Amino acid sequence: MQTPLKIGTRASLLAMAQAQEARSRLMAAHGLPEEAFAIVPIATTGDNIQDRALAEAGGKGLFTKELEDALFDGRIDIAVHSSKDMPTQLPDGLELSAFLPREDVRDAFIGRTVKSIMDLPQGVRLGSSSLRRQALIRRMRPDLDVVLFRGNVQTRLRKLEEGVAEGTMLALAGLNRLGLSHVATEIMPVEAFPPAPGQGAICIESRIGDEAVGALLAAIHHEPTGRALACERAFLAALDGSCRTPIAGYATLAGDELSFNGLIITPDGTQSHTVAAQGPAADAARIGAEAGAEVRARAGENFFDWWQ
Repeated sequence: MQTPLKIGTRASLLAMAQAQEARSRLMAAHGLPEEAFAIVPIATTGDNIQDRALAEAGGKGLFTKELEDALFDGRIDIAVHSSKDMPTQLPDGLELSAFLPREDVRDAFIGRTVKSIMDLPQGVRLGSSSLRRQALIRRMRPDLDVVLFRGNVQTRLRKLEEGVAEGTMLALAGLNRLGLSHVATEIMPVEAFPPAPGQGAICIESRIGDEAVGALLAAIHHEPTGRALACERAFLAALDGSCRTPIAGYATLAGDELSFNGLIITPDGTQSHTVAAQGPAADAARIGAEAGAEVRARAGENFFDWWQ
């Protein structure tokens, strides 16, 4: 390589860890030294907004726009993202060209003085920035005071220590990548607390037609994760998924067969609809899209009035 491959990422410790994982996999796949890659931290609008929900500020694209701008103007060659942060529609000229092997998809509860959500005293405050987690928490414990908890992993853990809330929820994958799995006091089962579409998966975005970059990334692409995410993202797209919509979805593969389970739920946790689908892994996107259309039709358009 003539010049280092520039890897764009958000500047948080978790995002940097994900970029470093992508770099390590590229080094191993191609026998290249660390000097062949340069990690470029880029501040995003989503990282800078800490005082309100993302839905009020513009949604998921707030975590990707600055990175995509850097791809377009050549400041970076690839962008490393958390898949659950990616909008279902990408800007013209860009594509998701690789997915890394998926980490644990489950959510973790971190209690300040108790180990389990069910052990929290009635009426105490539980913080989360995710509408999906907030809705699922309210379904489990409608008596709790569920409040907005913005910030990176370290910020949320600090708020917890300071007593801003008695508990919070974080993705177990992020804790694992940061070496912080020990702070989790309860691991939530997927059946009762389904994950966000894309949770636990790192994706890499690049410019369409950049053949040299495409060849590098092809060597680290994990096809089963790519198939699962194609299904989950198609489910999201069918439901117009954004930060305004509490949606869960998780696809698994067994050989050439894919199974998918999805959920839509009202923000207060009182109404929900589930859907399950199976089929050939090669039809992942179709399976997800049809599951989204099915659950939308079953719920009826009035269900979505909550999200307007």
